Amino acid sequence: MKRRKILSLSFSFVYLMSAVTVWAQIREFDQYPTPTEANLWTEYTPESTTFKLWSPMAQEVVVKLYDAGNGGTAREKLPMQKGEKGVWQLTVQKNLKGVYYTYQVKADHHWLNETPGIYATAVGVNGQRAMVLDMASTNPRGWATDKGPAVKTMNEVVLWEAHVRDITSHPSSGSSKPGTFLGLVEAKTKTPDGLPTGIDHMKNLGVTHIHLLPSFDYRSIDEAALDTPQFNWGYDPQNYNVPEGSYSSDPFQAEVRIKEFKQMVQGFHKRGLGVVMDVVYNHTGLSKGSNFNLEFPDYYYRHTPDGKYSDASACGNETASERAMVRTFIIESCKFWAQEYHVDGFRFDLMAIHDLETMNQLSAELKKINPNLIIYGEGWTAGSSPLPDAAKALKANTHQLSHIAAFSDDIRDAIKGSVFDEKAKGFVSGATDTEETIKFGVVGSVSHAQVDMTKVNHTKAPWAREPWQAISYVSCHDNLTLLDKLKASSEHATPNQLKKMHLLSNAIVLTSQGTAFLHAGVEMMRTKNGEHNSYNLPDAINQINWNWKAAHPEVFTYYKNLISLRKAHPAFWMPTTQLVNQHLEFTVTEPGLVGYQLKDHAHGDSWQNILVYYNAREIAAEIPLTGEWKVAALGETIKLKGGKKVKGTVAIPPVSMLVLYQE
Repeated sequence: MKRRKILSLSFSFVYLMSAVTVWAQIREFDQYPTPTEANLWTEYTPESTTFKLWSPMAQEVVVKLYDAGNGGTAREKLPMQKGEKGVWQLTVQKNLKGVYYTYQVKADHHWLNETPGIYATAVGVNGQRAMVLDMASTNPRGWATDKGPAVKTMNEVVLWEAHVRDITSHPSSGSSKPGTFLGLVEAKTKTPDGLPTGIDHMKNLGVTHIHLLPSFDYRSIDEAALDTPQFNWGYDPQNYNVPEGSYSSDPFQAEVRIKEFKQMVQGFHKRGLGVVMDVVYNHTGLSKGSNFNLEFPDYYYRHTPDGKYSDASACGNETASERAMVRTFIIESCKFWAQEYHVDGFRFDLMAIHDLETMNQLSAELKKINPNLIIYGEGWTAGSSPLPDAAKALKANTHQLSHIAAFSDDIRDAIKGSVFDEKAKGFVSGATDTEETIKFGVVGSVSHAQVDMTKVNHTKAPWAREPWQAISYVSCHDNLTLLDKLKASSEHATPNQLKKMHLLSNAIVLTSQGTAFLHAGVEMMRTKNGEHNSYNLPDAINQINWNWKAAHPEVFTYYKNLISLRKAHPAFWMPTTQLVNQHLEFTVTEPGLVGYQLKDHAHGDSWQNILVYYNAREIAAEIPLTGEWKVAALGETIKLKGGKKVKGTVAIPPVSMLVLYQE
């Protein structure tokens, strides 16, 4: 933007004029040509490489070629030619494979800093320079036939959210490749007690998809100093289309992280597990110095009327998904991960910063590539945004989204208490007036005649069109772990009482109609020592200590059997609101007690009728029965076959779930 120096004017007037100038420019962005159909990826063949960059306001653009990803000076500086609709292009007629490069844009008569370009697919250490690469050369053997699991309806999926480092960074993981992509798929790793860890643990647990916290190239880790202890969740994007180098065996060689990410995906697929990428298109790690701003200053961001960056992300900026070339970038980037890396899904951070139209176009394009691909996100923002609520991918607007689900904070806070108040109790810890929200969670946030919406905690209208659109969960990487939350809100509870609350919490999640989501390690009572926000805290706080598995074998067994129960019985994951209303009937709603029946072979289930009761009371609950039933779940025991027969009445132990069935 052009800055005028008017020395005779006061600083405040200069600031005002500057803000007006910025805002005027923002309003003009829609007047620039937008080549949404253009291929802006660098194109390589052994004979030539074509570089491309969209910057309609640039006065000059050059490509600089380097021998290495860091250090040294450019060996060549080549001018690009401006073509149609502001696309700058240059074709170099030689084999540039392995050569690193940057772009540099001249705007308002001065040169901006160098950038690898927003469409970079390979970068050197710390992501400062891109590299020309034949992507096919990074494919593992058998990659052409690699594919993930089939998904008929999203709520048959059981998600397990993990950070790449957390799974293998503790010595008890037994990994020979700690903290890396390859460590995640290393087979036959064990605890000191001989219990399976890593991918064998995931497979034994029974989850279907591994949700990985951001694994694209992010800013906060110095990849050149990996001997220095560092940790970050990764929600500070730098290069969207490149894997994070600190999770590779060699971040200095651009192709290594790419090969190893693909090997990781293939390793999960060979075990029948899907891979979901946590993506953060809503903001960038830097504002002024971001790669977006080094190509076309300010275009990719929303602004406030005074010309400042709007900040719905609470991270300094927010992207403007409704602008043509921002929308195009987000869609092209996700398509790239789906096609090049075979990922099986995307979880959108602060999805409500994005507009509904972008998300629907995105889901349509991704479903063309892979019909089994799943998409979900956070249906909220972290701050206010200029984008109107009616246009946002908010939880309340989920029914307007195609093929996309949203997290249910309703069921989360009803089960354990508000995440914003560590002392707040939930249903499992003795809170009152939570039963209707539990019921709303059970039906998957859809309309149901027996749910009184006036008593639901965060919303007064059903927001999911179909039950799979609600992500049922009680804990994730954010806030306290489930165990830490229960400890904080139930200070005088014994370890056994805490365990009962813990088991009942995810028993509700895994018998609800929404899509089930688990925080990695919850199945062995994971703790972060009471830390709420561990995004940059050491491994010692964030890592999974696999010795917890030996300390809580009955907890792991309960979770494993609970997942087996859900997967074996499609009555727990009916795909439509119509089926839920036809087959799910609540039988009791009392303080601390919720019960329902899944009747008439719901969703083709082999069991004719299923009774489910959640008893959050500190005393046993006596339930009258009509007819004879078999017990599938009672206390800490779950049996899919051969359960004992009961009739007349049955007692549900304190703070536990009961599941009965008739064949």
